[in-house]
Amino acid sequence: MQEREIILEVKDLQTSFFTDDGVIPSVDYIDFHVREGEVLGIVGESGCGKSVTSLSIMGLVPSPPGKITNGQILFKGKDLTKFTEKEMRTIRGNEVAMIFQEPMTSLNPLFTIGNQLMEAITLHKKEWSKKQAKARAVEMLKLVGLPRAEELMRDYPHQLSGGMRQRVMIAMALVCDPKVLIADEPTTALDVTIQAQILKLMRELNERLNTAIILITHDLGVVAETCQRVVVMYAGKVVEEGLVETIFNNPQHPYTKGLLASVPDMRYKKQRLYSIPGNVPKPGTIKNGCRFAARCDSVFGRCTEESPSLYETSTGHKTRCFLFDEKEVGVNDKTAATS
Repeated sequence: MQEREIILEVKDLQTSFFTDDGVIPSVDYIDFHVREGEVLGIVGESGCGKSVTSLSIMGLVPSPPGKITNGQILFKGKDLTKFTEKEMRTIRGNEVAMIFQEPMTSLNPLFTIGNQLMEAITLHKKEWSKKQAKARAVEMLKLVGLPRAEELMRDYPHQLSGGMRQRVMIAMALVCDPKVLIADEPTTALDVTIQAQILKLMRELNERLNTAIILITHDLGVVAETCQRVVVMYAGKVVEEGLVETIFNNPQHPYTKGLLASVPDMRYKKQRLYSIPGNVPKPGTIKNGCRFAARCDSVFGRCTEESPSLYETSTGHKTRCFLFDEKEVGVNDKTAATS
């Protein structure tokens, strides 16, 4: 089976914030890619840089104080970091679209659902008539499983439930057939039943429309259910990357192991869930060494002095840990042999 083409590639991306305390990198030299029709998960604790990564791709980092200070974001081979705001508007919502965390703050309370959907269409499809735009808006509301679509066009956001608003946001994001959809915590603040419906809908749309999806979440259950590959982020760095099955069955970075160990398993009765000790460091506070060293059970001298590279431990599986450095493995093997 032929491998699909890479449609979006992030290379050496650094996004920094200029503050009174100095320049603070929130996303620090990260690399990843997504292929056509693929669902890629980006997972990590709050503050690890997931949302800033998505805003960087969309060209929506608030400036000031934020700015992309290094790297490339290649969409179909073109570097979006070099695009002007006018050029980004032709891409944003049309070729690359985004679903934000809270639909109530993303939808304008003063305009009807129909007005907002039709505006998203006419912005990019200037040749379309009002009648065509309306027909497309109704079609998209039906596609995302909303009943009485024609009536909903006349409703305001406050008249809809949280799950319905999120479906409207998905319809709005997909209305121009984007090649890449970024979903930033799309099930936040929704109850479990509605969460399952939204994730099922996204999987169906991915299969039907062949839209590549970047799913940003802190929920490993969502990743296991929805994604093909996963990128694990910690303190602005990618610490592990690989196929979902590989990482869930054979996690290699101590942080990924800690995340998986802290997920409740209904098959076993535990007195207390495991939690990773300590807290995520504030951006810019760790100058030397591995950023996870202070919370790691496997830490040794080198971890506090040098920053580890991203080592490929098997085909397509990478981890940022000195335990997988060939030089370090050699040392450990000698130690084991003499003991």
